[in-house]
Amino acid sequence: MPIAVLIAAEPLPAGELNAAADRLHQAGLVVGQSHWVEPGLVGEVHFAGDRMAADAALAPLRACADVLVLDEAARAPRLLISDMDSTMIANECIDELADYAGVKPQVAAITERAMQGELDFEAALRERVGLLKGLSEHVIGDCLGHRIQPMPGARTLVRTLSQRGADCVLVSGGFHSFADVIGAELGFDAVFANRLVIENGHMTGDLEGTIVDAARKAEILMEQIDRQALDAGQVIALGDGANDIPMLKAAGTGIAYHAKPAAIAAADAHIAHGDWTVLLHALGIARADWRD
Repeated sequence: MPIAVLIAAEPLPAGELNAAADRLHQAGLVVGQSHWVEPGLVGEVHFAGDRMAADAALAPLRACADVLVLDEAARAPRLLISDMDSTMIANECIDELADYAGVKPQVAAITERAMQGELDFEAALRERVGLLKGLSEHVIGDCLGHRIQPMPGARTLVRTLSQRGADCVLVSGGFHSFADVIGAELGFDAVFANRLVIENGHMTGDLEGTIVDAARKAEILMEQIDRQALDAGQVIALGDGANDIPMLKAAGTGIAYHAKPAAIAAADAHIAHGDWTVLLHALGIARADWRD
């Protein structure tokens, strides 16, 4: 039976959960149990029927709360696969490197268009990396230490799901130089990303190896499913940009996070107000069971 979960940062009126149940009933869905998990802040409504119809019926509530409509099976994921930049961290690493190189406005503009789906991802990536030619590799450590910030709740989300038996995989269109460190810090089990070519301590402006683009992210998801003999319904994918769309669609549950419109349209649910602990609430995991 699907579940609609309301998660608010500020307490909602006591009748808001009943209003949500009424909206589902008016949409022709069979409404079951509803209750506040945390009064005014986290509420659940169980129902039978079409998830998309429920999602549409509850859309007005998204002005004041995150509303995630999930299949009950999604609440026990075996695989979490996530994008990194602007998803698990609050930065776009290539834009930060570009700042050291003095070309951030040019690179950030290309990044934005690529994340909106307006540019071919690989071509845009290679163009941006080319602008980093000659940059010292030492700026990577400085950038990691002084600029890169994990998204609020990211570490708690990953470590909690890992402790509950889910494999957590980080897939990034960014660079291993960042993703390996961030993945370890947040608790990911595996990391896939692109590799900058560095010679004599400086970036050459080139990349080596297979490019982790939109198609490759989805391929990695399918490889993980096959390796673990999972069903897609046991997989949650997280992302924010156009290059995450195939991965979001391939997972049983795709979650867009403070995302671009194209990613929101492709995802099963969207977190627009809160941090990553919203997903823990949506998965029915009590605060006492969260892990930092």
